[in-house]
Amino acid sequence: MDKAGISDAASPLAGTGQVTEATAPSARVFRCGFVRHWVPLAYREELYQVLRLTGPLLITRILNFLQPFVSTIFVGHLGNAELAGYALASATINVTTSATGCGLALTCDTLVSQTFGSKNLKRVGEIMQRSILILLLFCLPCWAVLINSESILLLLQQEAEVARIAQMYVYAFIPAVPAFFLHQLQVAYLQNQGIILPQMYTAAIANVLNVALNYTLIFWMGLGVKGSAAASCISQFSISLLLFGYIRWKKLHVSTWGGWSMASLQEWDSFMKLAIPSTLMLCFEWWIYEIGGFLAGMLGEVDLAAQHVLLELGAITYMFPLGVHAAACVRVGNALGAGDTRQALITSKVVLFVSGVLALLQGIVLGSTKSVLGRIFTSDKAIVEIVSENMTFYVFLQFVDALVCVSSGILLGSGKQKIAAIANLISYYCIGLPLGISLMFAAKLRVLGLTLGLLVCVIIQACFFITVILKLDWKNLTEKAQKRAGKNGKVNCVGQKVPLSVPVLDNMMPEGPDNPEHVPAGGTV
Repeated sequence: MDKAGISDAASPLAGTGQVTEATAPSARVFRCGFVRHWVPLAYREELYQVLRLTGPLLITRILNFLQPFVSTIFVGHLGNAELAGYALASATINVTTSATGCGLALTCDTLVSQTFGSKNLKRVGEIMQRSILILLLFCLPCWAVLINSESILLLLQQEAEVARIAQMYVYAFIPAVPAFFLHQLQVAYLQNQGIILPQMYTAAIANVLNVALNYTLIFWMGLGVKGSAAASCISQFSISLLLFGYIRWKKLHVSTWGGWSMASLQEWDSFMKLAIPSTLMLCFEWWIYEIGGFLAGMLGEVDLAAQHVLLELGAITYMFPLGVHAAACVRVGNALGAGDTRQALITSKVVLFVSGVLALLQGIVLGSTKSVLGRIFTSDKAIVEIVSENMTFYVFLQFVDALVCVSSGILLGSGKQKIAAIANLISYYCIGLPLGISLMFAAKLRVLGLTLGLLVCVIIQACFFITVILKLDWKNLTEKAQKRAGKNGKVNCVGQKVPLSVPVLDNMMPEGPDNPEHVPAGGTV
């Protein structure tokens, strides 16, 4: 353990000895003799590590989801026109800025996780510098689109007053775009080193600040929609600055940041080869739901409201597989970067199992409460009935979609996002969307038609992704990961028995004199 508080165990291969039943950290959790007999130690160890990552990641994602959710509640009290304007502004920002920015930042989930796993720590800093420059440059086209939001919305036949309110909100949010992008990179930087808790702390503080700012600016100062946009802007700056301050305070950057380097101006082509498919992978999935809202709006206000309720419920339930997705990406990337092919394969199988179990539990809850879920959002009986009808099939949709989500995390960690991007394009836009539109309008199933179209789509995706993962040349992926990390180390192939160890991810926050909040996990064995 060095003075900066960064663990010496920089990869899944950092152990100093063979893990036994007695010394394994998972032994504290899996004490059942049946489990120990039927589940190999390697899988129990990996399940233990994945669950320890997934918990804080899940809470962090829920906290991040709450910020726009709270803004929706506040703006909703201003009037229908204001709420509609806010909805359009949010959709515009999501489609043109959030989806693309998050997609570009996903590149770090591949590069940082693999490079950190290889112990080439200073290269992690170079990757972050390169990412910062590229995302800050990407602010320019985003601003160009956002500035012209009103004109674009009018071309799409939106109401003039609603488009005007949307533009007002977007104008106030524009300064926050760089802060939003930098925060995505900060999260990727820490997360792929197995450092999770700082993001959770800062997200909690930002949520409290967001509520206070929305109330003060909207009602106390009477700024209306402008106040909500300003609150979102300030909250975005605050969460980015808080996380930056925490990194500096706890010296979490010392082992990976060697200062600004000319190397950050190199290898942009290799970065973009991963960045473009990463962005398309996310955007193809994100945009399909925005399109679904537009299609539901063509059916009338009741169907649009029901679709919105389904989207809100879907966003909440999606947080669980998304937490496993992030854990999968970190674990697979770290293992490949460390040259441990066997560990990457074990991780892939374990995270798919975890996502399936969580989705099954979610399905039981959703299925048993489907008749009352709609009442959380509205008292309109027609909307509640539509939500209940769709929830019967959404239970199966969310189960299969959880497998798709985690599979994409595995592909992202292994640097195969191009496969996921192409699969998303074909399945969503060549199968799911045409089928959904046909069922919505031609078969007159309305919103249920879109749900069924997406269900067929994700079933095909899940089968394809799982088949691809099992058929991948993992040894070749390991060698490529070593090259990306700037190292050509020894590759531990599938079937070769290697000692299991507790990786750096056992430290959700680095341990050391500068970090009293360390979460102990049994140390390195």
